[in-house]
Amino acid sequence: MKLQRLMGYARRAIDDYQMINEGDKIAIGLSGGKDSLTLLYALSGLRKFYPKKFEVEAITVNLGYKEADFSTVKKLCEELEVNYTVVETDIADIVFNERKESNPCSLCAKLRKGAFNNKAKELACNKEAYAHHFDDVIETMLMALFYEGRFHCFSPVTYLDRSDITLIRPLIYVNEQDIINFKNTYKLPVVKNPCPIDGYTKREHAKQLISKLNAESPGLRERLFNAIKEGNIPGWAKSDID
Repeated sequence: MKLQRLMGYARRAIDDYQMINEGDKIAIGLSGGKDSLTLLYALSGLRKFYPKKFEVEAITVNLGYKEADFSTVKKLCEELEVNYTVVETDIADIVFNERKESNPCSLCAKLRKGAFNNKAKELACNKEAYAHHFDDVIETMLMALFYEGRFHCFSPVTYLDRSDITLIRPLIYVNEQDIINFKNTYKLPVVKNPCPIDGYTKREHAKQLISKLNAESPGLRERLFNAIKEGNIPGWAKSDID
């Protein structure tokens, strides 16, 4: 996938759900994974010609793994002319050694988001951009059905009243396979996730199930996504933002 096509997908989502306003300063959560690096490219490119002027800040929350090296990510940010900040934390040690969590993903996400929000506010950002893509949307809905017993998914735009920040997800129309192709085409400097349970999550199970069902019933992924858009989930109906 070429950059122009990526920006087209992102712009459609931004316009459909009114994600960006004039003068916004948007913090990108940059984990070093393929998704967040693709989002960095999309927003850094769009800011040059999008009719509503906005700024971009890139923030990485380092969980404390010594083997995590973000120097190549820093270099990319410099090339794209995006200010880059690394927040150093001891989150990994807290989760795995101090707390010895039976459900480490939940606590890790909470602490990581807290550190990200604090730095975003410190940098005077009024919005944050997460790199959730098309596949994340339908996987999240399926997980809510299986593990919570409800038809639910995160919203394209979410206002966080405690931190007074609006969270946006510009990649919701982008398939994960397209992101993989973009990563390979542009040789994104992906930082390997050192987490010991990476890939062994409920989300991975949902991903594999959807892949299997879609192979048996082609078009299932698109139908699931359409069900979310038309299913009265808060934040997804166009009437919610008009």
